[in-house]
Amino acid sequence: MTGPFLLLHEDDNVLVARQAAPEGTRVTLETAEVQLARPIPLAHKIARHAIPQGAKILKYGMPIGIATRDIAAGEHVHIHNIRSAYTPTHALQDGDGLSAGVSQ
Repeated sequence: MTGPFLLLHEDDNVLVARQAAPEGTRVTLETAEVQLARPIPLAHKIARHAIPQGAKILKYGMPIGIATRDIAAGEHVHIHNIRSAYTPTHALQDGDGLSAGVSQ
């Protein structure tokens, strides 16, 4: 654990807030200590280290998104700087209970 943040898997490049972390909170990362530039809500993520644009965001050791721009170590990682990368095998259900766009 790193203060209010938790590493869920050793391959992850994000840490997850196990409690809300106010702006200014100091967080010790592997390469440096950072000060949060904004409050981080419970269960939101920060970068464990610098993440370059186009890199996969890993949580639970699995890709959950792609960085849409460079993300600095300790920066909030959320919809403003990543896009989804869920695998196509995960589909939302239509109202009738059938997977959207999948024929039987």
